[in-house]
Amino acid sequence: MGDPTVEGMYEDGTGLLTIGALARLTGVPVKTIRHWSDQDLLPPTARTPAGYRLYGPDAPARLEIVRSLRDLGITTAAIRSVLQRQRTVAETAAQWADALDAQIRTLQLQRAVLRSVAARGSAAEELPRMTELARLSDRERRRIITDFVDDALDGVHAPAYRSGLLAATPDLPDDPTPEQIGAWFELAALVREPELRAALRRLAEHSARTAPAPEQPPAAEPDAAGAERNAAAQEEAAVHVAELMRVRGEAALAAGIAPDSPAAEPVVAELVAAWIPTQTGTADPPAEDGPQARARLLEQLETAAEPAVERYWQLLCTLTGRPAPPSWGPAGTWTAAALRAHPRPYRLDRSAFEAADPDRVLHAYEQVVRDVGALVAAVSPQDLALPTPCAGWSVRQLLDHMVWENLMATSIAEDAPRDDLTADHLGDDHRAAFENSARAALAAFTGSGMLHRTYGPYEAPGAMLVQQVVVELLAHGWDLARATGAPTGLAPEVAEETLAAARRIYGAAPRTEGSSFAPERPAPPGASAPDRLAAFLGRDPA
Repeated sequence: MGDPTVEGMYEDGTGLLTIGALARLTGVPVKTIRHWSDQDLLPPTARTPAGYRLYGPDAPARLEIVRSLRDLGITTAAIRSVLQRQRTVAETAAQWADALDAQIRTLQLQRAVLRSVAARGSAAEELPRMTELARLSDRERRRIITDFVDDALDGVHAPAYRSGLLAATPDLPDDPTPEQIGAWFELAALVREPELRAALRRLAEHSARTAPAPEQPPAAEPDAAGAERNAAAQEEAAVHVAELMRVRGEAALAAGIAPDSPAAEPVVAELVAAWIPTQTGTADPPAEDGPQARARLLEQLETAAEPAVERYWQLLCTLTGRPAPPSWGPAGTWTAAALRAHPRPYRLDRSAFEAADPDRVLHAYEQVVRDVGALVAAVSPQDLALPTPCAGWSVRQLLDHMVWENLMATSIAEDAPRDDLTADHLGDDHRAAFENSARAALAAFTGSGMLHRTYGPYEAPGAMLVQQVVVELLAHGWDLARATGAPTGLAPEVAEETLAAARRIYGAAPRTEGSSFAPERPAPPGASAPDRLAAFLGRDPA
């Protein structure tokens, strides 16, 4: 077989190529060459007498240029302008690179939307709204958040708080992840919720109340640089205190320290002392730990305890790629309860920490569990709905709490504190649930060394923590006995020492809203130790 170029040359001797020869030489199909010729991208040099196209020697190179530009996605009109010297290849490449960037962003967004739809299991009815939200420009997305903030804070003079909200307005990245697309969908829905608007308004009103009065002179150097340094230092201090509260609250929970027990007072005092310096520059800042300082800190915590606001900031962090702030809900709840239970400082009597004898505590636990377990075993399914002396608790709820006490003490002994207080710990068999939890607790007390260890930043003895469980079980056993009509003279061998332990542990703690127990009530003459314990903890033994 000869040279295809020579074989395809027209026989007039001019060296022109037929369309078939050009196709064989370049590998471009005849149909494609004809199409590009018709679009004036590759005009023929001449035609045969029969009207067939003939191409000159420069046609293969021109055809390669056309093919390369088409492979890059450049349109026919743009290629024609290049071939006709109206635009350079560099200019055309820059223009189409920009166009491809925009197309890639669109495709990336579409992909992220589809991934998010698949992950969320979105219904067909949601698709139009999701697609519409995804197509918004950065400016349109910012407008949604700006309008939301303006509406939520309308009429509230809290410029610093407003500025902080607006400064956090997010932009979607060019290549968003499905999680970021999902966060944007959820955020766009969340800002339409009245609950979030009301929560942000409460926070803004609190900010307005605690902000310094306009005529108040600055507390530090008046120049702008100094003010900026002061603001940065204030923010850093606030972050430090928030982290300290989280750490101390989690440690107290891990140690099983009840927020209304004496062991909580040193934690509260430490947190208040760390928080007071952050209030410099606010209206009427507290100077020392006392009722005013504790009330204000409690107000701040209760104001900030807004699940919708916490979710709002979590979504913003997801959108911007920043790590979400740790949720310190349980620690915050503990801290708020401790502040309610300890509205004013008091001197801690550390004898409450030191008086628990491990052997006697273990013996008391065994005796109380024996008698309370017998009461639990006697509870019928019909009894579970009965009311108890614990306000608002049925027998079933009371039993669930008693099982939780055992489970929580076990988890503390095993250095893996539980956080599922609101879960159902009773199941379908309340007798087995209590028996199993008590057996596990006893094994943990003896096998982990808990009775001889200390817990938490203030080294609360493990024996005292177990003693708290003994007090709780005996008190709630009394509640169960009263609810079911059983005798209340439980664990007579250890009831007196358990009452004495309760007085040591809870005697100095204020009986306030955050307390586990109501104010002490009088016990009738000749009342048994369990009856007197119930009276001490706020029950009516009459």
